Amino acid sequence: MSTTTAGPGRIGWALADSWTMTRRELAHWARQPVQVVVGLVFPVMLLLMFNYLVGGGQGVEGDNTEFLVPGMLALTMAFGLEGTMLAVTQDLNKGVVDRFRSMPMVSGAVLVGRSAADMLQSVAALAVMTGVGYALGWRWHNGTAAALGALGLLLLLRFAMLWTGIQLAMVAGRPEMVQAVQILVWPVGFLSNVFATPESMPGPLGAAVEWNPMSATATAVRDLFGNPGGSSGSWAAEHAGLLAVLWPVALIAVFFPLAVRRFARLSR
Repeated sequence: MSTTTAGPGRIGWALADSWTMTRRELAHWARQPVQVVVGLVFPVMLLLMFNYLVGGGQGVEGDNTEFLVPGMLALTMAFGLEGTMLAVTQDLNKGVVDRFRSMPMVSGAVLVGRSAADMLQSVAALAVMTGVGYALGWRWHNGTAAALGALGLLLLLRFAMLWTGIQLAMVAGRPEMVQAVQILVWPVGFLSNVFATPESMPGPLGAAVEWNPMSATATAVRDLFGNPGGSSGSWAAEHAGLLAVLWPVALIAVFFPLAVRRFARLSR
């Protein structure tokens, strides 16, 4: 693979290659619109199901919908990685990475393009979910700046989960192994305060739930939106905003370099 000289020229080259890979992923959306629609509709179905059929908000004083919607926003950012993981493993197994390797491009552009497209889809998912939540009666009460801060925390969680998923996809290596990883993602998602407060759970389970990265984001987002979030007085609950930043940053610090290093080894 050819390289360019260090400095602004190389940065421009890397940005151009990354944008090309992002456009490639966006082109897949146009060719596979059903997959995109299903990815947007599935979290909406979960929200409607838990709001009207299954119920939720156990241990919550106040409007259950206002408790549930922020939690579902956090859950949506953690779920949906299957599409990214499947795309990465398919590229690896179909020889796409080998073809890119023969081209004069920055090797990391493939991962950057994949992550950029995923983040764009995450923004669309947040827009759909907030719209549906608003239609169900959910509201934010602390102003626009706080609401934008909450959305920023949600996207930070998504970015961290995205690079975790990319690394796991390259470790799995094959599309059929993605299903095995999915089985592990779901318990982590539901072992959180998305649907019920930790204080309504058995002691050890509730303590574990409070330290879940998704719980930290959900609690911090509820605080920023001005929505009910339970009455726990634990350290994790009182410092949810701090944990909502530290957990994703820690995940990124671990899995981003691991993913880039593993991809570089695959590209040799």
